[in-house]
Amino acid sequence: MRPYRKEKVASVIRQVVGEAIVHRLSDPRVAPLTTVMRVEVTGDLVIARVYLSVQGGQAVEQRTLIAMRHAAGYIQRMLARRLPIRQCPELRFEIDEGVKGARRTMELLAENRRSEPELFEPDRTDDPAAPDDVHRVDGTNGGSSETQGVGE
Repeated sequence: MRPYRKEKVASVIRQVVGEAIVHRLSDPRVAPLTTVMRVEVTGDLVIARVYLSVQGGQAVEQRTLIAMRHAAGYIQRMLARRLPIRQCPELRFEIDEGVKGARRTMELLAENRRSEPELFEPDRTDDPAAPDDVHRVDGTNGGSSETQGVGE
């Protein structure tokens, strides 16, 4: 088997499933912001795991996953017309957990920025090359707290 065949099949599957979500499926259980993140095809091209990202809570994810599994046969028929292979891979839909982890990390970072903003501001007192008359974002002067005269 050619080494690029799996990737080519996965690419077609990703395109067909994405098109089906946007244009073909009219199931109200499918969340409007559902995205195909990646597709993994087994070496024998029998099974294709389609990883989805769903915007919303756990209930929205589960409802969308159930709807996609219910529509798997319909999407597989669409896919069989587009793939030039003898046997169409069986589609298995799953939620992409990597996206959920990244989203949670971004939420934690935003929470830390709100709770401790002084940790995220650049400290100009340690930088000897920093000019004294630079104003910070918070409106304070980057130099010393003493006022400087003209002749000093």
